[in-house]
Amino acid sequence: MKLDLEALEALEAVVRCGSFASAAEQLHKVTSAVSYQVKKLETQLRLPLLDRSAYRVRLTPAGEAVLNEGRRLLRQAHQVEALAQQLASGWEARLLVVVDGILPLADTLRALKRLADEGVPTRVQLKIEFLGGVQYRFEKESADLMLAKEFSPGALLQARAQPEVECVLCVAADHPLAQLGRPAQLDDLHAHVELSVQDSSERGDDRHMFGGERVFYLSGFVAKRQALLMGMGFGWMPRYLVDEALARGELVELAYEGGSRYRFTPWLVQSLERPLGRAGQRLAELLRSEPG
Repeated sequence: MKLDLEALEALEAVVRCGSFASAAEQLHKVTSAVSYQVKKLETQLRLPLLDRSAYRVRLTPAGEAVLNEGRRLLRQAHQVEALAQQLASGWEARLLVVVDGILPLADTLRALKRLADEGVPTRVQLKIEFLGGVQYRFEKESADLMLAKEFSPGALLQARAQPEVECVLCVAADHPLAQLGRPAQLDDLHAHVELSVQDSSERGDDRHMFGGERVFYLSGFVAKRQALLMGMGFGWMPRYLVDEALARGELVELAYEGGSRYRFTPWLVQSLERPLGRAGQRLAELLRSEPG
């Protein structure tokens, strides 16, 4: 018996999208064609794969087992297709890079500019996430590279340390916390608004947060810097984004009894399950050579 990979792809899309109509739209097919492919697969396997009795279709126990294995087959088929394309053209069709928004974007953009200047034909997509959202997006979308502030190591992940980034606890010069005349204590911080950028995976907060009840979450560090300058609250910022404001006296380093600075080592990570093509290898080389 020969399995139809298009039928497996149709089944996977229906389950992921929740309906035949949504799956058809994503697969650029008519709904009847997707329905026919799934029904044909059920007939071929002599198993009911979908429970169609509810508003949203669900997998039967047999369907769940088949789809789990089918997804593995689809991944392998896509890898073969990608490999064939790379061998035929010399370059991968696309390159997806996920970067933590706390890191200096200029370094990544300089590396991408070098790729463009060298005439690399690969389509590059750059996505900005935060904290756990970086690895979540990297895994969910089978990205090629991620630049992460932190990540969960694994046997199939290869990581290389990047130059350190220093963060400083900041507040506007006219904010009450800047007028204490002594190092702030935790109770002092809890009396004011903490400014933060939320983990974009929605799995938790930055471990460097102070645990107060009054927190404003901003969409990124540029917005956070603006909020700091407006005196909305206090918060950690990477030094490269606030050095000028600190030098001008618009922001001040907030003396805190637990320390007002910390450093972290970012990581350039790739998956050994998805070997880099020529463009990915070149970009990784450029990122490793860029100054921090």
